[in-house]
Amino acid sequence: MDSLLDLFHLPITDPVLIFSTVLLVILFSPIIFDRLKIPHIVGLILAGVILGPHAVNLLDHDASFRLFGQVGILYIMFLAGIEMDMNDFRRNRWKSTVFGLYTFALPMILGTATGLGLIYLIATQSIGGEAVNWVPGWPDTHTTLLQYCTLSAILLASMYASNTLLAYPVVARFGVTKKRSVNITVGGTMVTTILALLVLVVVIEMAKGELDRAFWIRFSIGLSIFAFVLFFLYPRIARWFFKRFADPITQYIFILAMVFMAAFLAKMAGFEYIIGAFLAGITLNSLVPKESHLMSNINFVGNAIFIPFFLISVGMIVDLRLIFSSWLTIVAGIVMTFVATLSKYLAAAATRRTFKMSKDEGMMLFGLSNAQAAATLAAVVIGYGIVLGYTASGSPIRMLSEEILNGTIVMILFTCTISSVVTERAARRLAISDREDKGRQYVPEHRMLIPLSDPTTMPQLMELSFMMHTKREAQPIYVLHVADENNQDSEKVLKGEKILEKAKSLGAANDSKVKKIVRFDLNVTSGINNVVREKNISTVIMGIHHNTLPNDNFLGAVTTDLIKGTNRMVCIYNPVQPLATIKRMLVFVPENAEYESGFRKWVQRMGILARQIETPMYFYCSKASINRIKNALYRSRTGVKANFIEKTEWSDAESFSKRIRNNDLLVFVSARKTSLSYTPLLDKVPAYANSLYRQISYIILYPEQFKEGEIDQTSDPSKII
Repeated sequence: MDSLLDLFHLPITDPVLIFSTVLLVILFSPIIFDRLKIPHIVGLILAGVILGPHAVNLLDHDASFRLFGQVGILYIMFLAGIEMDMNDFRRNRWKSTVFGLYTFALPMILGTATGLGLIYLIATQSIGGEAVNWVPGWPDTHTTLLQYCTLSAILLASMYASNTLLAYPVVARFGVTKKRSVNITVGGTMVTTILALLVLVVVIEMAKGELDRAFWIRFSIGLSIFAFVLFFLYPRIARWFFKRFADPITQYIFILAMVFMAAFLAKMAGFEYIIGAFLAGITLNSLVPKESHLMSNINFVGNAIFIPFFLISVGMIVDLRLIFSSWLTIVAGIVMTFVATLSKYLAAAATRRTFKMSKDEGMMLFGLSNAQAAATLAAVVIGYGIVLGYTASGSPIRMLSEEILNGTIVMILFTCTISSVVTERAARRLAISDREDKGRQYVPEHRMLIPLSDPTTMPQLMELSFMMHTKREAQPIYVLHVADENNQDSEKVLKGEKILEKAKSLGAANDSKVKKIVRFDLNVTSGINNVVREKNISTVIMGIHHNTLPNDNFLGAVTTDLIKGTNRMVCIYNPVQPLATIKRMLVFVPENAEYESGFRKWVQRMGILARQIETPMYFYCSKASINRIKNALYRSRTGVKANFIEKTEWSDAESFSKRIRNNDLLVFVSARKTSLSYTPLLDKVPAYANSLYRQISYIILYPEQFKEGEIDQTSDPSKII
């Protein structure tokens, strides 16, 4: 009986009951606070306040919460880095830098000015006229009250300058992570947080009297080693790993290990953990496609467990009794919250005016950058731990006083609340505006079909289809197995159904809609063609043919007959390595390709593929095709980086091979015999590809075309603006 009473003693100590309670909080908080019109993030923080040690005392802020809380904030920063659209970031890097400087400089100026008065007020009240014995050498033997206040005010201002992307999950939930305002804020956060933490390091070293040449040598060496490991070794290690291990769980564990090792290396280099986690996300960004199973796992685990744990742990440190125990704490909390919020609002307003952004974009800049949490907590804890002297009665004079420490908790609570509310409203308006814009544009439905018969190539074909298909598209990906209606072998049919079921499972894991079709027909080609017509398929993706008969041609009878029998786009894929490890996409375009009816469609799909795998495109094409390809890419709004090399001699295939690298993806745009861009040399492309690039991933693409004698007038260059 005693053990049963101990089990329910407050705070809860049984680990199973603690975890069950936290899961129930994560489950019911959004449901309850939704009805109160309170954002989920604020709801979880308030739940931590209520259930924490300073209120109901149901849960203790023990080592497990500190651990999960640390993991959660690192996860938020990692998500911000890995979900960043690097193409948009490159286009907006100047804007991100300017915003980062604004959101660093304004809080530093306002924070230092107001901090001097606030800290002087707290110091004089604490000292109360007593003499102060300053610690020798901190920063020198002639330390005065004014010098102490100045150093402390600069440290306090650096806390305002840094910010945490606490509301980033809100942005992801509304699907506006690719908006330029979000990319600018994420990039600016990296700039301002690095600068703020650098100020923290310098001020602490000044307080210790250790800001000398040796410090800068140590700092430079540590930073150089960190940058070398993260930006040179990390991509190579990750690419090697992903080429050899395809299991999603293994890949996920590998990603987590890389992130936390990067966080540890950042700490060794003199920065905070969050910088390492964020930069790890940036480094691994191109190796984790946005529409992949791995990315789904990363988002799911973070949003389900780690991030909610962090939010609850933030609420648990709030002690309302301490906040109201002293009028100085209340003053500190009000001043700090006001200055932090005002300075971030002014930085967002300045950025909005500088780059002529919309009101909603400006509010997104403000909302997403206003939250203070990780770096702020680190700075205040470090500042509170440094003692600069003692009063005559023995009371310590801390660099950041207890009133500032408690005021920081108030600031964190209010800025996180303001951040989540403003961000949710801005994200909702941006999402509605985005849908209205898309509703005014006619976007033809894209339907993709993957005929499957070989279980060994199925995962690679499905991966390519996921990369060429966006989740916003209404139509599912169709997977097809064709069986001979004259020989209905139940074992072969069962084998085909198993392949389709595995393909559908991959789609579910990737959060993509996949629809199975088992068809009995006279032969495989007839079955595929009939499904293409019945389902109005836009693109057919097939694996490379393996010759089994002496007189079989390279593409095989099925593929050859399919190309002849349908006018839709056909992609023949030879997978050698995972698409996530591709570094360049080289597209070889025949002369007059811009006149084909399916020209814009294949450019758009290849652009989507390049964007998903975060790789630049290199087009080898005629001079006349360059502007048409640029125009098609612009209209597709993929935002990929495109490079153009004027080249028309397809017969010189060996000269191309000298430019090919191991991690390239080659796309050979071919043509049917009745098309405008056809030349006899194109018939040799598959054989060239097989003989010269067998160890390189490549796609042989036959664009959509109308029947013989028909020309798509919209492809006429004279009609393209």
